[in-house]
Amino acid sequence: MRPHSLAADAALAADLVREAALLAARIRVEGLDVSRKTSGSDIVTQADTAAERLIVAQLTAERPDDAIVGEEGASRPGTSGRTWVIDPVDGTYNFSRGSDWWCSAIALHDADDVLLGAVHHAASRQTWVGGPDLPSTCDGEPLGPLPDTPREARCAVTYLHPPFYESGVGEAFARALGQVGTLRMLGSGTMDLMAVASGQWDVLFQHSVADWDRLPGAAIIRGTGGASVVVPAAGVDWTVTGAASAVEDVRSALLGNR
Repeated sequence: MRPHSLAADAALAADLVREAALLAARIRVEGLDVSRKTSGSDIVTQADTAAERLIVAQLTAERPDDAIVGEEGASRPGTSGRTWVIDPVDGTYNFSRGSDWWCSAIALHDADDVLLGAVHHAASRQTWVGGPDLPSTCDGEPLGPLPDTPREARCAVTYLHPPFYESGVGEAFARALGQVGTLRMLGSGTMDLMAVASGQWDVLFQHSVADWDRLPGAAIIRGTGGASVVVPAAGVDWTVTGAASAVEDVRSALLGNR
């Protein structure tokens, strides 16, 4: 099959996350059935699974040679060397409690790198798309360069599962905090990164992040000229994403170099 252009893939991804988020929002209005996965805050609803099924069905029809990996269990091998990673509802705990800080997200990657990410926020009806070779946009409007905020004025977004400071993780976390002025924990890493992409916050750092939580936002941040790295420290892998200077400072701090 003839390869699809990056622009065509981006347009498809934008449509997929928009439709998935609108479906999830409609289901929430009708009432949710909530099940636990690994803890009281790690949950899944029928909206997650329905939105994932919608995306998988359309990808199967539109990109039959590509592999698929979904947070809620979708898995399909491919022959193209490319994989779509799906997070049908990022921020499910927020979603289940009536908060609007959640989104639907998808990323496309090959064996070498992430190619693009797409995110839709149902509450604002905004859609972000971008990647390392695809300048990032929000509703078709280009996103400007990320601000180079001074260290003492930076805002970081993050998340820690309890126990918060086990072994050396707390020490690494504290070192990273020394590179920012203030901190937010809002419950949807991908939406947090859309706020970073819009210049509201400066950097995200979080450990043990799955590809469906990491790649969509990382692609869009990189499409703004920002950076995203994975840093092994204190026995876990930390994702650090945002403005390049803030990412470098946090990366060095996690490694104990600052």
